[in-house]
Amino acid sequence: MAIITTVDDPADPRLDDYRDLTTADRRPDRPGGRGLVIAEGVVVVRRLLESPYPVRSLLGVPRRIEELSADLAPLDVPAYAASADTMATTVGFHLNRGVLAVADRAAPVDAASLARTARVLAVCEGVNDHENLGSLFRNAAALGVDGILLGPRCADPLYRRSVRVSMGHVLRVPFAHLDEPWPDSLDLLRESGLTVAALTPSGTPLPAGLAGARVALLLGAEGPGLTDAALAAADVRVGIPMAPGVDSLNVATAAAVAFHAVAASVL
Repeated sequence: MAIITTVDDPADPRLDDYRDLTTADRRPDRPGGRGLVIAEGVVVVRRLLESPYPVRSLLGVPRRIEELSADLAPLDVPAYAASADTMATTVGFHLNRGVLAVADRAAPVDAASLARTARVLAVCEGVNDHENLGSLFRNAAALGVDGILLGPRCADPLYRRSVRVSMGHVLRVPFAHLDEPWPDSLDLLRESGLTVAALTPSGTPLPAGLAGARVALLLGAEGPGLTDAALAAADVRVGIPMAPGVDSLNVATAAAVAFHAVAASVL
Protein backbone atom coordinates (compact mmCIF):
# COMPACT_ATOMS: atom_id res chain seq x y z
CA MET A 1 0.00 0.00 0.00
CA ALA A 2 1.27 3.46 -0.89
CA ILE A 3 2.37 5.61 2.02
CA ILE A 4 1.22 9.23 1.79
CA THR A 5 3.51 11.72 3.53
CA THR A 6 3.17 15.49 3.84
CA VAL A 7 6.33 17.38 2.85
CA ASP A 8 6.72 21.10 3.56
CA ASP A 9 10.40 21.71 2.79
CA PRO A 10 11.35 22.02 -0.92
CA ALA A 11 14.90 21.01 0.03
CA ASP A 12 13.74 17.65 1.43
CA PRO A 13 15.99 15.01 -0.22
CA ARG A 14 12.97 12.78 -0.78
CA LEU A 15 11.95 15.23 -3.51
CA ASP A 16 15.27 15.09 -5.38
CA ASP A 17 13.71 13.26 -8.36
CA TYR A 18 11.52 16.32 -8.95
CA ARG A 19 14.15 19.01 -8.58
CA ASP A 20 14.76 21.44 -11.47
CA LEU A 21 12.85 19.40 -14.02
CA THR A 22 13.80 21.65 -16.90
CA THR A 23 17.12 19.76 -16.93
CA ALA A 24 16.69 16.67 -14.75
CA ASP A 25 14.16 14.89 -16.97
CA ARG A 26 16.44 14.73 -19.98
CA ARG A 27 18.01 11.53 -21.29
CA PRO A 28 21.01 10.23 -19.34
CA ASP A 29 23.31 11.15 -22.22
CA ARG A 30 22.28 14.83 -22.10
CA PRO A 31 23.79 17.48 -19.78
CA GLY A 32 22.06 17.31 -16.40
CA GLY A 33 19.86 14.46 -17.55
CA ARG A 34 18.89 11.45 -15.45
CA GLY A 35 16.58 9.73 -17.89
CA LEU A 36 13.60 9.57 -15.56
CA VAL A 37 10.07 9.18 -16.91
CA ILE A 38 7.85 11.97 -15.60
CA ALA A 39 4.06 12.04 -15.79
CA GLU A 40 2.00 15.21 -15.22
CA GLY A 41 -1.66 15.36 -14.26
CA VAL A 42 -4.10 12.79 -12.91
CA VAL A 43 -4.89 11.15 -16.26
CA VAL A 44 -1.26 10.72 -17.31
CA VAL A 45 -0.17 9.61 -13.83
CA ARG A 46 -2.85 6.91 -13.90
CA ARG A 47 -1.48 5.66 -17.22
CA LEU A 48 2.02 5.59 -15.76
CA LEU A 49 0.79 3.58 -12.77
CA GLU A 50 -0.77 1.07 -15.20
CA SER A 51 2.35 0.87 -17.40
CA PRO A 52 5.45 -1.36 -17.25
CA TYR A 53 7.58 1.61 -16.12
CA PRO A 54 8.74 1.11 -12.49
CA VAL A 55 7.22 3.99 -10.50
CA ARG A 56 9.53 5.59 -7.93
CA SER A 57 7.15 8.08 -6.24
CA LEU A 58 4.42 10.70 -6.63
CA LEU A 59 4.34 14.37 -5.66
CA GLY A 60 1.16 16.41 -5.65
CA VAL A 61 -1.12 18.81 -3.87
CA PRO A 62 -3.37 16.97 -1.37
CA ARG A 63 -6.48 17.18 -3.56
CA ARG A 64 -4.76 15.45 -6.50
CA ILE A 65 -3.18 12.78 -4.32
CA GLU A 66 -6.64 12.08 -2.92
CA GLU A 67 -8.04 11.68 -6.46
CA LEU A 68 -5.44 8.97 -7.04
CA SER A 69 -5.99 7.17 -3.73
CA ALA A 70 -7.77 4.18 -5.29
CA ASP A 71 -5.03 3.81 -7.91
CA LEU A 72 -2.35 4.00 -5.22
CA ALA A 73 -4.00 1.56 -2.80
CA PRO A 74 -2.42 -1.63 -4.23
CA LEU A 75 1.01 -0.07 -4.85
CA ASP A 76 4.08 0.05 -2.64
CA VAL A 77 5.33 3.50 -3.68
CA PRO A 78 5.73 6.71 -1.65
CA ALA A 79 3.36 9.60 -2.35
CA TYR A 80 4.32 13.06 -1.14
CA ALA A 81 1.62 15.68 -0.50
CA ALA A 82 2.84 19.27 -0.70
CA SER A 83 1.52 22.77 -1.23
CA ALA A 84 1.52 24.30 -4.71
CA ASP A 85 4.29 26.68 -3.62
CA THR A 86 6.47 23.85 -2.33
CA MET A 87 6.00 21.99 -5.58
CA ALA A 88 6.81 25.05 -7.69
CA THR A 89 10.00 25.74 -5.74
CA THR A 90 11.10 22.12 -6.08
CA VAL A 91 10.20 21.61 -9.72
CA GLY A 92 11.32 25.03 -10.92
CA PHE A 93 8.01 26.18 -12.41
CA HIS A 94 4.36 26.39 -11.44
CA LEU A 95 2.55 23.15 -12.18
CA ASN A 96 -1.07 23.64 -13.23
CA ARG A 97 -1.97 19.96 -13.14
CA GLY A 98 -1.11 19.57 -9.47
CA VAL A 99 0.52 16.14 -9.47
CA LEU A 100 3.62 14.42 -10.83
CA ALA A 101 4.89 10.87 -10.82
CA VAL A 102 8.42 9.67 -11.54
CA ALA A 103 9.45 6.27 -12.89
CA ASP A 104 12.53 4.51 -14.18
CA ARG A 105 12.69 3.50 -17.81
CA ALA A 106 11.40 0.06 -18.75
CA ALA A 107 13.48 -2.53 -20.60
CA PRO A 108 13.75 -1.55 -24.27
CA VAL A 109 11.51 -3.23 -26.83
CA ASP A 110 13.21 -5.27 -29.55
CA ALA A 111 12.57 -3.80 -33.00
CA ALA A 112 12.64 -7.19 -34.73
CA SER A 113 10.07 -8.66 -32.33
CA LEU A 114 7.80 -5.66 -32.81
CA ALA A 115 8.08 -5.91 -36.60
CA ARG A 116 7.28 -9.64 -36.62
CA THR A 117 4.01 -9.24 -34.73
CA ALA A 118 2.71 -5.85 -35.93
CA ARG A 119 0.09 -5.26 -38.61
CA VAL A 120 0.70 -1.51 -38.82
CA LEU A 121 3.80 0.34 -37.62
CA ALA A 122 4.91 3.96 -37.81
CA VAL A 123 8.57 4.57 -38.58
CA CYS A 124 9.97 8.05 -37.87
CA GLU A 125 12.99 9.70 -39.44
CA GLY A 126 14.19 12.95 -37.88
CA VAL A 127 10.96 13.72 -35.97
CA ASN A 128 12.80 15.88 -33.47
CA ASP A 129 10.00 18.00 -32.00
CA HIS A 130 8.83 16.59 -28.66
CA GLU A 131 5.25 17.83 -29.05
CA ASN A 132 4.89 16.42 -32.56
CA LEU A 133 6.24 13.09 -31.35
CA GLY A 134 3.88 13.05 -28.38
CA SER A 135 0.92 13.83 -30.64
CA LEU A 136 1.99 11.10 -33.01
CA PHE A 137 1.94 8.54 -30.18
CA ARG A 138 -1.53 9.68 -29.11
CA ASN A 139 -2.79 9.31 -32.68
CA ALA A 140 -1.18 5.89 -32.97
CA ALA A 141 -2.96 4.71 -29.81
CA ALA A 142 -6.30 6.04 -31.02
CA LEU A 143 -6.13 4.60 -34.53
CA GLY A 144 -4.92 1.05 -34.04
CA VAL A 145 -1.19 1.36 -34.77
CA ASP A 146 0.75 -1.47 -33.15
CA GLY A 147 4.00 0.36 -32.45
CA ILE A 148 6.47 3.06 -33.43
CA LEU A 149 10.04 2.63 -34.63
CA LEU A 150 12.45 5.53 -34.24
CA GLY A 151 15.10 6.13 -36.84
CA PRO A 152 17.92 8.69 -36.67
CA ARG A 153 17.57 12.20 -35.21
CA CYS A 154 14.26 11.56 -33.47
CA ALA A 155 13.38 13.23 -30.17
CA ASP A 156 13.18 11.21 -26.98
CA PRO A 157 9.55 10.02 -26.65
CA LEU A 158 9.98 9.72 -22.87
CA TYR A 159 10.88 13.38 -22.42
CA ARG A 160 8.36 15.07 -20.11
CA ARG A 161 6.77 17.19 -22.85
CA SER A 162 6.27 14.21 -25.15
CA VAL A 163 4.68 12.17 -22.37
CA ARG A 164 2.34 15.06 -21.50
CA VAL A 165 1.27 15.82 -25.08
CA SER A 166 0.68 12.12 -25.75
CA MET A 167 -1.68 12.06 -22.73
CA GLY A 168 0.41 9.18 -21.45
CA HIS A 169 -0.05 7.01 -24.54
CA VAL A 170 3.70 6.97 -25.13
CA LEU A 171 3.70 4.72 -22.05
CA ARG A 172 1.27 2.31 -23.75
CA VAL A 173 2.28 2.20 -27.42
CA PRO A 174 5.39 -0.01 -27.85
CA PHE A 175 8.36 1.69 -29.44
CA ALA A 176 11.89 0.71 -30.39
CA HIS A 177 14.93 2.22 -32.07
CA LEU A 178 16.06 1.01 -35.49
CA ASP A 179 19.77 0.30 -35.62
CA GLU A 180 22.17 2.03 -37.95
CA PRO A 181 23.01 2.05 -40.79
CA TRP A 182 19.97 4.00 -41.89
CA PRO A 183 17.99 3.45 -44.08
CA ASP A 184 19.39 -0.06 -44.63
CA SER A 185 17.80 -1.08 -41.32
CA LEU A 186 14.40 -0.80 -43.02
CA ASP A 187 15.20 -4.20 -44.54
CA LEU A 188 14.28 -5.64 -41.15
CA LEU A 189 10.68 -4.63 -41.82
CA ARG A 190 10.54 -6.19 -45.27
CA GLU A 191 12.02 -9.40 -43.88
CA SER A 192 9.09 -9.45 -41.44
CA GLY A 193 6.57 -9.16 -44.27
CA LEU A 194 5.76 -5.45 -43.93
CA THR A 195 5.43 -3.09 -46.88
CA VAL A 196 7.44 0.09 -46.26
CA ALA A 197 5.28 3.01 -47.41
CA ALA A 198 6.85 6.48 -47.42
CA LEU A 199 4.44 9.35 -46.74
CA THR A 200 5.25 12.21 -49.09
CA PRO A 201 3.16 14.91 -50.86
CA SER A 202 4.00 13.45 -54.27
CA GLY A 203 2.92 9.91 -53.40
CA THR A 204 -0.02 7.89 -54.70
CA PRO A 205 -3.19 8.95 -52.85
CA LEU A 206 -3.96 6.87 -49.76
CA PRO A 207 -5.06 4.20 -49.11
CA ALA A 208 -3.29 3.18 -52.35
CA GLY A 209 -4.21 -0.48 -51.91
CA LEU A 210 -2.69 -0.63 -48.42
CA ALA A 211 -5.89 -0.81 -46.37
CA GLY A 212 -5.86 -4.07 -44.44
CA ALA A 213 -2.24 -4.85 -45.43
CA ARG A 214 0.73 -5.16 -43.10
CA VAL A 215 2.35 -1.74 -43.46
CA ALA A 216 5.22 0.29 -42.02
CA LEU A 217 4.39 3.97 -42.60
CA LEU A 218 7.55 6.02 -42.98
CA LEU A 219 7.22 9.58 -41.61
CA GLY A 220 9.68 12.46 -41.87
CA ALA A 221 10.34 15.61 -39.90
CA GLU A 222 8.12 18.66 -40.05
CA GLY A 223 9.38 20.87 -42.87
CA PRO A 224 12.05 18.85 -44.68
CA GLY A 225 10.10 15.58 -44.71
CA LEU A 226 11.86 12.33 -45.52
CA THR A 227 15.41 12.30 -46.84
CA ASP A 228 16.09 11.18 -50.40
CA ALA A 229 17.76 8.05 -49.02
CA ALA A 230 14.68 7.11 -46.98
CA LEU A 231 12.36 7.71 -49.94
CA ALA A 232 14.56 5.54 -52.15
CA ALA A 233 14.53 2.76 -49.55
CA ALA A 234 10.71 2.60 -49.39
CA ASP A 235 8.67 0.04 -51.33
CA VAL A 236 5.95 2.56 -52.25
CA ARG A 237 5.29 6.27 -51.87
CA VAL A 238 1.88 7.40 -50.64
CA GLY A 239 0.34 10.81 -50.05
CA ILE A 240 -2.73 12.65 -48.80
CA PRO A 241 -4.75 14.56 -51.43
CA MET A 242 -5.04 18.23 -50.44
CA ALA A 243 -6.69 21.38 -51.69
CA PRO A 244 -4.72 23.60 -54.08
CA GLY A 245 -2.29 25.97 -52.37
CA VAL A 246 -1.59 23.64 -49.42
CA ASP A 247 1.40 21.38 -49.86
CA SER A 248 1.73 19.69 -46.46
CA LEU A 249 0.28 19.01 -43.03
CA ASN A 250 1.74 18.95 -39.53
CA VAL A 251 3.50 15.59 -39.24
CA ALA A 252 1.25 14.36 -36.42
CA THR A 253 -1.86 15.38 -38.37
CA ALA A 254 -0.59 13.73 -41.55
CA ALA A 255 0.21 10.61 -39.54
CA ALA A 256 -3.33 10.50 -38.15
CA VAL A 257 -4.84 10.64 -41.64
CA ALA A 258 -2.49 7.91 -42.85
CA PHE A 259 -3.13 5.75 -39.77
CA HIS A 260 -6.86 5.95 -40.36
CA ALA A 261 -6.46 5.04 -44.01
CA VAL A 262 -4.46 1.87 -43.36
CA ALA A 263 -5.12 0.86 -39.75
CA ALA A 264 -8.59 1.88 -38.62
CA SER A 265 -10.20 -1.34 -39.89
CA VAL A 266 -8.89 -3.08 -36.74
CA LEU A 267 -10.98 -0.85 -34.45
